[in-house]
Amino acid sequence: MGNYHLKRLAVPETWQISRKGAKFVTKPAPGPHTLQIGIPLNVILKDVLNYAKTTREAKKILNAGELKVDGKVMKSFKHPVGLFDTIELTGINEFFRVILSKKGKIELVKIKKEEARLKPCKIIGKTMVKGKIQLNLYDGKNIFADKGQFKVGDTVLLSLPDKKIMKHSRLDKQVTIFLTSGKHIGETGSIEAVVGDKIIYKNLNGDLIETLKKYAFIIGDANSFIALG
Repeated sequence: MGNYHLKRLAVPETWQISRKGAKFVTKPAPGPHTLQIGIPLNVILKDVLNYAKTTREAKKILNAGELKVDGKVMKSFKHPVGLFDTIELTGINEFFRVILSKKGKIELVKIKKEEARLKPCKIIGKTMVKGKIQLNLYDGKNIFADKGQFKVGDTVLLSLPDKKIMKHSRLDKQVTIFLTSGKHIGETGSIEAVVGDKIIYKNLNGDLIETLKKYAFIIGDANSFIALG
């Protein structure tokens, strides 16, 4: 089976697929998401959405240009999708966003067409290129920013597929966050304080919780930019 497949029993715990059935599943190609948080489109179409019964059927959908990821046609059945990516199935006019559940599992939530044109992206690095600031985003995207005090850990809300910055949100009090790791993974809340490498946030039940700053992914100001289900 070479490097093209994974044993079904060995797929990451984050993949919400049955451990029974065919012995092997498609291994995602190297891309913007790690194996732990990236699922190949073939598995999405067959095991998650059940829109294809075989790899051949999945390839037919992809080769027809009927699937878009972040607004761009994607034809590789091994292309991985991960947190907050948008998926559009043009043939049936359905739209989804990839999220993490409170059990740390990758899930797809149905969204509206307008939602599929927006994506929050966390800044994980920045460099100067020919006098311009280049922002390195968590999903592998690199975009230029002409102005603004961008910091690692901030979020930019992008329009898709043109990747224009619609909004810039700093990691500060009152912003809405989504927890991407730790024991509170999949939870949303509002930051109450930032102290060193930690934050204190209020969850939807009104509880104050302390966690690491690196686990926080800004998804809105007072309200979330995106629907989470």
